[in-house]
Amino acid sequence: MSDKFFFKGRQDARQHHTAYGGFQTNASQKSGSKKFPLTLVVTSEARKQEIEALVAEAKLHANITVDAREEAVESIAELTALLNKGATVTTVKLPSRNDPCSCGSGLKFKKCCG
Repeated sequence: MSDKFFFKGRQDARQHHTAYGGFQTNASQKSGSKKFPLTLVVTSEARKQEIEALVAEAKLHANITVDAREEAVESIAELTALLNKGATVTTVKLPSRNDPCSCGSGLKFKKCCG
């Protein structure tokens, strides 16, 4: 006989997928926002003012610290990545065969420019 007729005991409820390190459901962590500001390190006070101007122009939020040691390295990679981000590219859809032609002739696309 099949085992569906026999009582196997109570089955435990499944755990939630985030409970054991699964997917990250909090994906809306936008860097540069008030909640998640950028962390930038600059080497001089003048450079700090330049970076503050760039951050304000881009309408971002950042924590900028000045490291005046001689071997200090400037760390503004997060800011340059956000500023150099490309815009979304959208392409214009070609008309289908039976749509009116875009040249304005009044004919169908397949009879005119297709």
